[in-house]
Amino acid sequence: MQVLEQIQRMSPERFLAIYQSLEQHGFGPLDGEVAKLLKFRPQAIRKLPMDQRARTARRLLESSHNAQLAYEILGAYLIKHKKGIVTGFLDATGVKHQDGMIENVDEEKPSVDKLVTALNELDKQFPPEDVTIYLAICAEQWPDVTQLDELWRKRAALAGPPDPAGGAALCSRARSLGGPKPACSAWCSRA
Repeated sequence: MQVLEQIQRMSPERFLAIYQSLEQHGFGPLDGEVAKLLKFRPQAIRKLPMDQRARTARRLLESSHNAQLAYEILGAYLIKHKKGIVTGFLDATGVKHQDGMIENVDEEKPSVDKLVTALNELDKQFPPEDVTIYLAICAEQWPDVTQLDELWRKRAALAGPPDPAGGAALCSRARSLGGPKPACSAWCSRA
């Protein structure tokens, strides 16, 4: 679950930036799930500040351990804003793709002997934190290419431990409602 671990390692500001970058028509990528959790109507969720929605979405991801949803959020961010990382990595490691999309992930795997060189080149062209996000996705996508996980874990360790402010601590009120600790005291006096 490298993608979940990657999200846990992000600062709240970094997750907010990714969440906001995926906004469409005033809605964040997980605002539907956040609205359900907080018992809001879908349209009403836009009344909450985006940073509050992002914090709740992050806690929802972490508390539900939903690696697939985390994978989709990080993947959407990279495809929308940093597609060159995806296509550059795939080209440099010999993975056949069409504009970053791989037809058969089980058959097309990165060449292990090209991984380090590819990552070094990408680090020169893009923010290393974004390259590390893609490496987490690759480690999740190709679990049998163990070198991807090893490289990701080394990079993640250099970035530091998971951000405690991003943890999914639950208060008793939120647990009773089946959700994460709320981001504002207006929703729960125990926040």
